[in-house]
Amino acid sequence: MRLSTKGRYAVMAMTDLARREGERAVALADIAARQEISLAYLEQLFSRLRRKGLVISARGPGGGYRLARSAAETTIADIVTAVDEPLRTTRCSGEERKGCMLKGERCLTHDLWEEMGRQIHDYLASVSLDDVANGRLKTAQPEAA
Repeated sequence: MRLSTKGRYAVMAMTDLARREGERAVALADIAARQEISLAYLEQLFSRLRRKGLVISARGPGGGYRLARSAAETTIADIVTAVDEPLRTTRCSGEERKGCMLKGERCLTHDLWEEMGRQIHDYLASVSLDDVANGRLKTAQPEAA
């Protein structure tokens, strides 16, 4: 499975915003410069994030964006889903009752990929924006020799 730039950039930008939680509204131009993301692309992403209730916009001088709820209450899955990033791991569209093969059967590995997709979603739902912003993720430990 591959996560596109939409999902990755939305998480990067929201993490930047979370690190400034409690400060004044943050301008997208500032986030774009710090994260090296196109301002036009961020505007599209934040439009979706605002519609899904994850950010609040403030207009005028000193305007920008704030988190709509605390970083601890916002999961990475919330962000990825808000920007319409599909977390599909099977060829099936999800609307099909049957599988993705020509005769409607499921491929031999369908259950494997479907379960992997559930595991990925569960993981992203278990990680808060606050965890990412403050570096509290599980990291692989080097194996002992």
